[in-house]
Amino acid sequence: MAVLPERDFGEIVRQHQAMVFSIAYHLLHDRAAAEDVAQEVFLQLHTNIAAMKSPEHLLFWLRKTSVHRAIDFSRHRVQHASLDDVPEPAADVEHGDPVLSARLRKLVASLPEKPRAVMVLRYQEDMEPEEIARVLDMPINTVKSHLQRSLAMLRDKLTRVLGECAYESR
Repeated sequence: MAVLPERDFGEIVRQHQAMVFSIAYHLLHDRAAAEDVAQEVFLQLHTNIAAMKSPEHLLFWLRKTSVHRAIDFSRHRVQHASLDDVPEPAADVEHGDPVLSARLRKLVASLPEKPRAVMVLRYQEDMEPEEIARVLDMPINTVKSHLQRSLAMLRDKLTRVLGECAYESR
């Protein structure tokens, strides 16, 4: 029996659609694919809405399902598409250095699936490692290892990229 207060399903969708889309988009870097994943997540929610025990449980379920559906979509797409078919992410940079931001997004996109999901949930969704461990169903130490290794890898790659840019500008 659901413990969620009587709420219109449309209200739930409106309240959480940006978060679900954002998680999918940051993992897939493809607006159309992220929209498909978000639609799939909400269709699955509609089927399972009675199992949601609280607003917190609903939020946890949406995050976890969004990550897993995006990973599933990514695996399916990799098997059936070449890298030339995958569109580049849009560069919607509102502040900061647009060149640096675009390069950083590409570097994060180059991470393997699980470390990329950990990075997106930590820095884009501002989730704590404990929450990420629950959402991704992995040990907390694995989450911390992914964060530490990914940050080191990104730092190294970014240093090389920035070094190349500084060297080219001379």
